[in-house]
Amino acid sequence: MRKIRTILRLHFEAGLSQRQIATSQHIGYGTVSNYLNRARKAGLSWPLPKGMGERELGAALFPPSKTGRETDFVTPDFPNLQRELLTKGMTLLLLWQEYRESHPDDGYSYSQFCHHYNVWLGT
Repeated sequence: MRKIRTILRLHFEAGLSQRQIATSQHIGYGTVSNYLNRARKAGLSWPLPKGMGERELGAALFPPSKTGRETDFVTPDFPNLQRELLTKGMTLLLLWQEYRESHPDDGYSYSQFCHHYNVWLGT
């Protein structure tokens, strides 16, 4: 967390670019960008609020993730998908694209969509 404090200080107080910070701290540019984006999302700037210790900073930048994510996905209607696949020109990719349009935040990725479809088929 000490490096994160230094990154925030160099960015906000010294006005260094992300590349300059990465070079001076011997870390990757992506790491600096990630920390600054997390700080922005958490509403943090420099100076940090009084009394914010290492644990509070870590909790603000890295909030706990949701557990049980796999139950949050919307399961496609596989019997209907199989019927639609019989239509000329219909592909699994087109059906997945329609599925993702209906469920942009809680739908499977294409690879998971195909995996679950094949499991449903029994192959």
